[in-house]
Amino acid sequence: MREDCLFCRLISGELASYKVYEDASIFAFLDINPASEGHTLIAPKKHFESFTELGAEDVAALFEAARKITLALEKAFSAEGSNIGINNGEVAGQEVPHVHVHVIPRKKGDGGRGIKSVVWTETDRTDLENMAEKLKKAL
Repeated sequence: MREDCLFCRLISGELASYKVYEDASIFAFLDINPASEGHTLIAPKKHFESFTELGAEDVAALFEAARKITLALEKAFSAEGSNIGINNGEVAGQEVPHVHVHVIPRKKGDGGRGIKSVVWTETDRTDLENMAEKLKKAL
């Protein structure tokens, strides 16, 4: 736990939250500024600032919890789908530097859009091969 981290303070119980789920490694709570009814944040109890700091077991636990919570949200709020995502880094919109997954229940006609609405750049399809090679080299 980091004393200067808002989410660590929520997880420890130092600050109040609307907790909806907890297990040995995960803590989930309602977003206080929700994008839709039931918008939930799912965070590892261990402090990680960046998604890329998580190990395979941490990722598995985080996304298994996200799967369970998504099912429950869609049932509880009669949602027809969900946006599930992570803002990784300040430039990507991460406001709290503690890894967390957003699950945003969606209904037809709610005015929202898909994940591609976050940012969109025009890409020439001929650049896709070069992009794929660049990524493969980085792996």
